[in-house]
Amino acid sequence: MIDKTFRDGDAKSETFATNAMLQPSPVDTIPDGPTTPEVAYQMVKDETFAQTQPRLNLATFVGTYMDEYATRLMNEAININYIDETEYPRIAVMNAKCINIMANLWHTPETAKWKTGALAIGSSEACMLGGVAAWIRWRERRKAEGKPYDKPNFIISTGYQIVWEKFAQLWQIEMRTVPLTIEKTTLDPQAVIDLCDENTICVVPIQGVTWTGLNDDVAAIDAALDEYNAKTGYNIPIHIDAASGGFILPFLNPDLKWDFRLKWVYSISTSGHKYGLVYPGLGWVVWRDKKYLPSEMSFSVNYLGAEIQQVGLNFSRPAAQILGQYYQFIRLGFEGYKEVQFNTMTVAKYLHSKIGSMPQFTNYSDEVVNPLFCWYMTPEHEKTARWTLFDLQDKLAQKGWMVPAYTMPANIENVVVMRIVCKYGFSRDMADQLLGDIEAAVAELDKLEYPTTSRIAMEKNVPLEVKFNHTGRPMQQKK
Repeated sequence: MIDKTFRDGDAKSETFATNAMLQPSPVDTIPDGPTTPEVAYQMVKDETFAQTQPRLNLATFVGTYMDEYATRLMNEAININYIDETEYPRIAVMNAKCINIMANLWHTPETAKWKTGALAIGSSEACMLGGVAAWIRWRERRKAEGKPYDKPNFIISTGYQIVWEKFAQLWQIEMRTVPLTIEKTTLDPQAVIDLCDENTICVVPIQGVTWTGLNDDVAAIDAALDEYNAKTGYNIPIHIDAASGGFILPFLNPDLKWDFRLKWVYSISTSGHKYGLVYPGLGWVVWRDKKYLPSEMSFSVNYLGAEIQQVGLNFSRPAAQILGQYYQFIRLGFEGYKEVQFNTMTVAKYLHSKIGSMPQFTNYSDEVVNPLFCWYMTPEHEKTARWTLFDLQDKLAQKGWMVPAYTMPANIENVVVMRIVCKYGFSRDMADQLLGDIEAAVAELDKLEYPTTSRIAMEKNVPLEVKFNHTGRPMQQKK
């Protein structure tokens, strides 16, 4: 007879020989009693076993690789809460050093020793902080002028990341969008000016559009705003959403003026956990000068042992990512970052060239300005193909790759594209493996005798308010 104690698990038990491994994992209620750490670890680990391996996830922009020492450093700081500045004062100093480094990368005109910026959980929070600052500055100016301040708006292209829709909803600020088209793939400066008025709190160009990887022309938008502000007496500034491009442009295109070298750029946000080369979640926002960060956004608490000033939507936040960012700055330096970003960009351009040369596909843009790009099925092939890009996504997923297919934003929502995001840790050899799997999948799909589910749905002209999920089935899209 098997001893019950052994079956329940003890320090000598073989993990997969315990009774716990015969039970389903908890769904609705906490288990009655404890189990060994080995068994608990294995059960949690097994839950994620069938997922795509992070380095094969070419859908995410988030970093999936750091070296051994960076990983060790972050793991050793996993129990540190950044906000406890009294207990961990050196973390606060390190955070300020990171802000200084980024502000100077973006050519800040601020002369103070410590530049003005804030830590964020990701670029979404960083965008929110930049947007809120613009809103408060506009509101206070309107109050001082004795004018209404109940109808604020901001302007952005339809290629926005979802955080801007959240920002508009949460703060009840009208989001005015400039449609992208196949011909005009980035934010059109004249269309921006056409939407501006006295209630515009800011314009938001994007460096590294999520959908396409392209950059809005900030210099042209700045010039258009300069003329418009001079003519109207308004002071409409720019907040740059540089979630991806903020850590690409300074190293690979340093002469391009997109940052604080431009007059109306008041704030810039970025993701440390994207091309900042740090594990999630980490974002940063930097202001042109301290006067552009409203005092209303700084909150004071004294219950952690000293008076602490905090700017952010979230209070507690991990310190490990700060250590990871500072480590990367020290470890790589400017030249190291440049070399990493150059290699990543080179792999992206290689894939862009190879995929664009396949007879079934057309690249969305001729150039690669960030290490990501998208493509669509050629009109000629789409007429005869019995499959869609959603089917190609499923085929690649069977090989472990996550390469997303999706419909483009409003105005060009009938265009279905696929996108690849190349990141730190993605090599040329891995790119060749991916290309081989794409070619094999396309060859197999081209031999189909009957159309797939997603192909049938597209041929039946599913209404524009309906898009396809990753399986090719129609699903409701918010209007």
